[in-house]
Amino acid sequence: MTNATHLPDEGLFIGRARTSDRSHPLVVTVRDGTVFDITSSMAPTVRDICDMPDPAGYVQAARGEPIGSLDAIAANSFQAARDPQKPYLLSPVDLQAVKASGVTFVVSLLERVIEEQARGSAEKADAIRADIAGLIGHDLSKLKPGSPEAMEIKAKLLQRGAWSQYLEVGIGPDAEIFTKCQPMASVGFGADVGLHPVSTWNNPEPEIAMIAASSGMIVGATLGNDVNLRDVEGRSALLLGKAKDNNASAALGPFIRLFDDNFSIDDVKQAIVRLKVEGEDGFSLEGASSMAEISRSPEELVAAAMGPHHQYPDGLALYLGTMFVPSKDRGERGKGFTHKVGDIVTISSEKFGALVNRVRLSPDCPHWTYGASHLMRDLARADLI
Repeated sequence: MTNATHLPDEGLFIGRARTSDRSHPLVVTVRDGTVFDITSSMAPTVRDICDMPDPAGYVQAARGEPIGSLDAIAANSFQAARDPQKPYLLSPVDLQAVKASGVTFVVSLLERVIEEQARGSAEKADAIRADIAGLIGHDLSKLKPGSPEAMEIKAKLLQRGAWSQYLEVGIGPDAEIFTKCQPMASVGFGADVGLHPVSTWNNPEPEIAMIAASSGMIVGATLGNDVNLRDVEGRSALLLGKAKDNNASAALGPFIRLFDDNFSIDDVKQAIVRLKVEGEDGFSLEGASSMAEISRSPEELVAAAMGPHHQYPDGLALYLGTMFVPSKDRGERGKGFTHKVGDIVTISSEKFGALVNRVRLSPDCPHWTYGASHLMRDLARADLI
């Protein structure tokens, strides 16, 4: 048995797990390949740990009860063969709001403009991509949103008739921040991720998600899959909710890596995020993106989401966006990539491990039935609150 989470040996990690002998989710950490339950009345939720002055110090010192090896728990976390009588992993966040940033890599800005102009048609995307790239070039990685250079590029696109609302959030002064899912609705390592049945053109979005306390202090980060329906969002940006927030469409995990003396936001900024898609039809796709190419810093994006203008008393998980938009043909030439049911998506990064999920239709994924009210009742019955 191998550890499919590929968690690095060093680092302080927190997450959540289910066991059959407790009605409430457990707050867990990993020590020397063993998962420990550190749930307590002082910190009955991950949110409570993240809101402490020193989350990493608390986790390092917390007493815990072993619930099993990480290898065994990770193996049992895969939805298809899960034994509910044995421990399995959940999304590592609980009461935090789950938000996302859009168009934060200028390279992906072009894809958003293409989606909009293609009106959801994958067949038209290649021609539009070539047209716009020929106008402004391919290397936009160093373009700073809101800068004179960015405004010059915008002017060229406007002159060409390629104006888009995505230009405003991609190269203008204001970031796009939207709700990805409700608190308690994200899924974790091994879970099925869902596509709305109306979509015929969609893709994974491999990202890093920042974890911020209610004060706005960033305390750690995790991996995420911001599952996206390209055809739905391409029809209208006002359909963003339908394109982004569906049952099981927000995956996070495998664990939150907390900032400590050996891991900081600078590591996030230099991370390489890798994507691998493996289909039951034999199709495979791999790619990678560098966080060094992000156009807005993690601190800027968290500040755009929360602060004096918007408070989150239970903290925030914020997807930072992706530069990877798969365009490799799958099937008919020129139609580009889209998911098929049964795809296995692996998002990985050296200092975070790997987030692995299977793709299904949203109605076929386990329905979200356990919310904040259920968590509070179960914690109260266990005398934890």
